[in-house]
Amino acid sequence: MNSDNDPAPRITACPDGPLLVRGDIELVSGTGEDIPRRRKTIALCRCGASTIKPYCDGTHKLIKFTTNSAD
Repeated sequence: MNSDNDPAPRITACPDGPLLVRGDIELVSGTGEDIPRRRKTIALCRCGASTIKPYCDGTHKLIKFTTNSAD
């Protein structure tokens, strides 16, 4: 939960890259299990090719993943 001193959580979609998640959020798997976070800022895969899902491993660069400007 956020304290008065913590900024609100923020998600930034990087062009042709991951989703950067900053702030205090709960990360939960598709089966409802908590996924531990070790950092306040994490990069989540959105190309689908990462070997460490849900986290980004940079594979989007190798496969030349692109997003639409509306993403």
